[in-house]
Amino acid sequence: MKNTQNNLGRAQAAEWASWFAALGDPTRVLILHALATTSEPLTVGEITDRLDVGQSTVSHHLAKLADVRFVLVDHVGTASFWRVNTACLDCFPSAAELVMGRIPTDFTDSLERAS
Repeated sequence: MKNTQNNLGRAQAAEWASWFAALGDPTRVLILHALATTSEPLTVGEITDRLDVGQSTVSHHLAKLADVRFVLVDHVGTASFWRVNTACLDCFPSAAELVMGRIPTDFTDSLERAS
């Protein structure tokens, strides 16, 4: 069966499942929220200061979020600044709506922005 706008294909389902899995940990949700609600990128230390977990835990969870492109990192000298990938996050609600059987009207545009 072909993957059309009205039919979710296996490859797309696998990708989106990885997105949902990445949000399956409360610490990752908190990290993503911290990054999404600040106006500037944050270092691991700044994120650690906002949460009740250690720096190595934050680094581990940032790597998981980066694997699915929810967050991006900019290296400046020896510092790493983490920020939300707005293109990916714009697409995530569309993916959730399609999975739940609700086809968003801007689905194609959202996917193109996330690429």
